[in-house]
Amino acid sequence: MERLKRLHDEFGQSPWLDNLTRHMLLNGELARLRDAGIRGQTSNPTIFEKAISSGGADYDEQLGDLARGGGSATDAYWSLVLQDINGALDVWAPLHESSGGKDGFVSLEVSPELAHDDAGTIASAKDLWGRIGKPNLMIKVPATAEGVPAILALVGAGVNVNVTLIFSLDRYAEVMEAYLAGLEAYEGDLSRIHGVASFFVSRVDTEVDRRLEGIGTDAALALRGKAAVAQAVLAYQMFEQAFSGPRWDALAARGANIQRVLWASTST
Repeated sequence: MERLKRLHDEFGQSPWLDNLTRHMLLNGELARLRDAGIRGQTSNPTIFEKAISSGGADYDEQLGDLARGGGSATDAYWSLVLQDINGALDVWAPLHESSGGKDGFVSLEVSPELAHDDAGTIASAKDLWGRIGKPNLMIKVPATAEGVPAILALVGAGVNVNVTLIFSLDRYAEVMEAYLAGLEAYEGDLSRIHGVASFFVSRVDTEVDRRLEGIGTDAALALRGKAAVAQAVLAYQMFEQAFSGPRWDALAARGANIQRVLWASTST
């Protein structure tokens, strides 16, 4: 755990936890991880599905109440999820405050059914942002073609956005442009808006290596395991260019925060 603290204190990195269960809220595990050096947390529908289906008795009482209430399965899902998210946000609130708003975020993803619906994504994200109303929340939006205009609109409305599922350099460029344009469109205090871009690393190698193995030559096989890191290096160069120069300086003068890169899925 000491290495986690060193990541931040010596290298300026903020490791995040890609998991959330009610059990870790109830038994204090999440608070212990926070104190050990984890500095943020993300979630997604798959994580919640696993937590709820294998959560033992942790969800039983609430599930029973919801079943007796006669609501839809979708409404029940969001009731369970929002209770966990609000609990996690409270755990991370002290770090969010002590870091000056830089760390201590929790990400909540919009429904995957909205991945190709920009208007639906915007409406859902704004609804979740308003219902929860805590400054260390980030709304997770997938980097689909339809997600890009949603990112611009949400940042322009003052919503913290975690852009997830970035695989290509071209899409990453579009994501950064959407963030910058959203900041430019926002008329309030830019210092209160935070964002991250989740660049998925290992899955690039998973796909590229499969294709290299299909080629099967010694030269092709020798390239296995190299594409993802090479792309990440190029992505970081793009990040440095986007968040420097006159355009960024004008936003920074208004208090804007950079869109930090979250190197996601670093193992297969």
